[in-house]
Amino acid sequence: MELNTNIEQLCEELKLSSVQDKYNELSLLAAKENWNYSQYLHELLEIEVKDRINRSKNTLTKLAGFPAIKTIEQFDYSFTIGVNSKQIEELASLNFVKKHENIIFLGQPGVGKTHMAIALGYKAVMNRYKVRFTSITELISDTNKAKREKKYDSFLKNIAMASVLIIDEIGYFNMSKEDANHFFQIISARYEKSSTILTSNLIFSQWSQVFGGDKIVTTAILDRVLHHSHVINIQGESYRLKEKKEQGILNSDVYKFGAKSSTKMIEKTEVV
Repeated sequence: MELNTNIEQLCEELKLSSVQDKYNELSLLAAKENWNYSQYLHELLEIEVKDRINRSKNTLTKLAGFPAIKTIEQFDYSFTIGVNSKQIEELASLNFVKKHENIIFLGQPGVGKTHMAIALGYKAVMNRYKVRFTSITELISDTNKAKREKKYDSFLKNIAMASVLIIDEIGYFNMSKEDANHFFQIISARYEKSSTILTSNLIFSQWSQVFGGDKIVTTAILDRVLHHSHVINIQGESYRLKEKKEQGILNSDVYKFGAKSSTKMIEKTEVV
């Protein structure tokens, strides 16, 4: 009994929580199957390592802030044009992370840009890379908050630490020139040090309208983003509306502007 107490105290001191939980059960199995000491130690340490890896993956997944978990296996290649499965398999090897390369997914809403960005980010997490997911709106909001609270430098340092930063929905709102400069600082802090995955519904020639109409800053951003990058232009219809289209719902009045029922209501409304 005293020996068990000492073992548990040592495990606590060394932070070997899985060894502490399993050593007694495993020792009974070792005695039953006549393991030698080395085999018992190996099995015990292997349990500890596997549990630590799983805990690490769970923690990294939570810290990543994914809006949902998406995998590469779930992606429907048959529904889109421009996504080469072999290219995605190569990206899934995570060499782009090791080489500090960027990935840019372009395409209309609903074609799978965010799905693929999350899937590659989740793959990185499963290989114990630090990943952070954010929308462009959230990122700029966090940047301005850090600026107000005089934590700007530490914010940039923290952003630069993520092995993979996913910035979603570039093009859904136009920034001020100050916000565009903040975004440039973020990209510069990560340039050739870590990987960034971006999604956008706009082609590159339209990005200047997003970044406050400042062509100089836009050029500087694109220069750094595209220098070591993989650009994937996904074409096709919205996957989100796929089932609705197959059911014929998209042809209904619900999805049409000026539907009859709505028109009648508008006609009865007086303008004050």
